[in-house]
Amino acid sequence: MARFRYSLQSILNIKEKLETQKKQEFAAAQIALSEQQEKTLALRNRLSDCEDRARVLLSGTLDFMEIQENKALQLSLENRLKMQLVEEKKAEQNLERAKEEMVSARTERRTYETLREQAFREFMMEENKAESRVVDELVSYTFGQKKKG
Repeated sequence: MARFRYSLQSILNIKEKLETQKKQEFAAAQIALSEQQEKTLALRNRLSDCEDRARVLLSGTLDFMEIQENKALQLSLENRLKMQLVEEKKAEQNLERAKEEMVSARTERRTYETLREQAFREFMMEENKAESRVVDELVSYTFGQKKKG
């Protein structure tokens, strides 16, 4: 029996490696998004604490210096939160891009695998035909020998 050799095997190998790389990039993008979300949450918590502190400062004895410092901190945190939300949005976009690339790589790999399977089926059909021919020739030869003898 002949050995099956897929002519596009090297391309299939490259597509498999590319898919693996895209999966790793997707995982890295997920981690980056998670980190950005954690930073956003931390800033929101600090801002909430700052707002709570402002309520406490305004309800007790008024210390204008402390109120002013708290207000400056609150404004700073709000600005940092806005910038952080932009970073989080970028991370989400990177994740979406990585996902699309991963899906595309998977589709390409599956296409080449399907072509390989189809080529293997054709190879097996040819092998079966060749085997049938050999068996038919053997039967004909055997039948012919019995008639002579």
